[in-house]
Amino acid sequence: MTTQIIRSEWTKIRSVASTVWTLSLALVVTVALGMLVSALTRHGFENMREQDRLSFDPTYISFAGMGLGQLAMIVFGVLVVTNEYSTGMIRTSLAAVPQRGVFLASKVAVATALALVVGMVTSFLAFFLGQALLGSLGTSLGEEGVLRAVIGGGLYMALIAMFSMGIAAMLRSPMLSLGILMPFFFLISGILGAVPATKKFGQFLPDQAGSRIMQVVIPAGDDTPYGPWGGLGIMALWVIAALAGGYLLLRKRDA
Repeated sequence: MTTQIIRSEWTKIRSVASTVWTLSLALVVTVALGMLVSALTRHGFENMREQDRLSFDPTYISFAGMGLGQLAMIVFGVLVVTNEYSTGMIRTSLAAVPQRGVFLASKVAVATALALVVGMVTSFLAFFLGQALLGSLGTSLGEEGVLRAVIGGGLYMALIAMFSMGIAAMLRSPMLSLGILMPFFFLISGILGAVPATKKFGQFLPDQAGSRIMQVVIPAGDDTPYGPWGGLGIMALWVIAALAGGYLLLRKRDA
């Protein structure tokens, strides 16, 4: 029964053009912007301040497109969950799979597997192409912390998609979900993380904490109270909370 449900969810995802396009866009945008920033960085490295040179992180530079890439992952996560609500197919799906926990878990599992594959491919491509454009400024996977950062980039993208699925399961509306997630990640989180008065709170937000995994060189004076894996762990807790909230509301509400 579970295998059939997973196959059904796989069919739903790949048959909707918008979900396929958003995953493709996540890869292209992340890699392309990472290449552009890497090339510009190599060209302007000599003009950097001494402090910036000392904290230069070639691995993190190649992930410069991750911000826009996560935008596509957010849209993917939202669409995976809300497409059925928008079309009214959710009633048919829940009639076929009355165990709502199984239904949501299967949907999240299939979508997460796809997001993880795309995230890993994107992360490794962004790294290798970015390092090629950085030339002598670049690094390699064999250097300490680099492989962790590259794998972490793929995990980060998958967790962003999962978090978005949890929020979408709670809100059920694509417009409302995106209307909350977009400002949260691209405005509110950045402000809270940059303003001294709120920085201690902002650094525990999912994207702020999770992106730590992609850093190899820690700038001088950085007082973040957790390391790369600790940051990813904090992000994972946000994901668990979002999915738990989505499941609880799915179980209690009518379709």
